[in-house]
Amino acid sequence: MNSIAIAQLAELLAGPKKVFIVTHKNPDGDAIGSAVGWGRFLTKMGHAVTIAVPNEFPDFLNWIEGSAEVLLWTQHSNQIKVALEHADVICCLDFNSLQRIDEIGELIALASGIKVLIDHHQQPDSFPDVVFSDVTACSTSQMVFEIIEALGRKDLIDAGGAGAMYCGIMTDTGSFKFPSTTATTHRVVGELIHAGAKNAEIHQSVYDTQSMDRLYLIGHCLNTMEVLPKFKTAIIKVSKKDHHTFNIQRGDSEGIVNYPLAVKDIHMSVFMREDKDLVKISFRSKGALDVNVIARKYFGGGGHINAAGGVYAEGLDKAIQKLKEVLPEYEQELNK
Repeated sequence: MNSIAIAQLAELLAGPKKVFIVTHKNPDGDAIGSAVGWGRFLTKMGHAVTIAVPNEFPDFLNWIEGSAEVLLWTQHSNQIKVALEHADVICCLDFNSLQRIDEIGELIALASGIKVLIDHHQQPDSFPDVVFSDVTACSTSQMVFEIIEALGRKDLIDAGGAGAMYCGIMTDTGSFKFPSTTATTHRVVGELIHAGAKNAEIHQSVYDTQSMDRLYLIGHCLNTMEVLPKFKTAIIKVSKKDHHTFNIQRGDSEGIVNYPLAVKDIHMSVFMREDKDLVKISFRSKGALDVNVIARKYFGGGGHINAAGGVYAEGLDKAIQKLKEVLPEYEQELNK
């Protein structure tokens, strides 16, 4: 933990402040978990906290205590503008560029509040005043806990905040199976359970509340999956037509990209989903295969070594064609 940044943050939070917390578009478990966990802690410290996100998050995160108070830009833009205008401190969690939060990012760039970044993605932009950036951390939620610990205020973590952070760590580590899971991760989740996080209930709330439509969607994705043995790669696609066929709701496609990695000889899984005018792409890999490089170089994205995302603007078929054109460049890495 960066001791200089901790000292800066401690001084910044020494007296009551108006704090604005924001996380990335299409928020996932770590985004909502870290934002709510950090927000509940700051509220306990005596600060006035507003949490905002660019758009809706999946229903399977609604159980998180405090998630109902999160403002959505799509519904509460005026409230968000006012909160940002008056914010003394602006905390940016789980993203590394203001471009990832659309209109809110444009407002933050012009806002006068002190900007604090807490994030574990690679190559953060230079907009924040206080930076906590750790690409080795499994999740932003783990970083939030470590910051609270470094501030010496673990006593202010309540059961709701502990549950939120546990959810963030659990989802971003694939239930603690990704290589980013370390001894520190297990120590942190142990402390969160001690603080009141109900681990079994959280797992059930996230993973065992699926609709029949989502199960049919998973079956469709696996049945139509294309495997490229030469490159030890699997490609899953979801078309606009599939959205209607399987009544896809927000969050229904989350995690499907991980299924092919259960196969012994699959080293990279790529999930492509048509969404309005863009194809959204998720990359996952095993071992040292760095999908962040592929996502950043060819698909306008980025992320982590084993998990990254990107987009493509020329349609689903051309996105798949582009990927196939790129794969020979990484044949050696894919076959290690």
